[in-house]
Amino acid sequence: MSTDNEIVLRPRFKMELDHHHQSVLKAFEAIETTDFKISRVDDHVFIRIPKNKQHFWSPELHLEVNKLEAETALLHGLFGPNPTIWTLFMFVHFGVAGLFIAFGIWSYTNWRLGNSYGIQLGLMALMVLVWIGLYVAGRLGRRKGTAEMHLLHDFMKETLSKNGLS
Repeated sequence: MSTDNEIVLRPRFKMELDHHHQSVLKAFEAIETTDFKISRVDDHVFIRIPKNKQHFWSPELHLEVNKLEAETALLHGLFGPNPTIWTLFMFVHFGVAGLFIAFGIWSYTNWRLGNSYGIQLGLMALMVLVWIGLYVAGRLGRRKGTAEMHLLHDFMKETLSKNGLS
């Protein structure tokens, strides 16, 4: 599972399993470990690092197990940060985009009125720099959480192989 050459912030993967989707879900539900926190909601399994071992950028693994045929399941995996952190991150992104648009409208209005609009263009450039900073912060956060992503992925693979599901 390579995460270095991808431009995405939330890596995804897919696996087809030759087992009924309920047996896959029950395999994760039955496992007992102190190394990971596992929760299940319907066809979704969430594997997280325990609170005492987490840092700000700790990832979680979200698995969705879909039924393809009678004895075939499709497992979708998505690595991402804590949903609260992801929501905050997206909120800040939308705020920066909103400010960029507002400064663009302000600068256009001043240009049409024949007034100075240099400050507004400077603020728009600042919003672009803030967005680039957010992107870099996301990439650095993902890099910091890469070792934990591998732990989560290995745990998932180990759980599937222990139950004869891989």
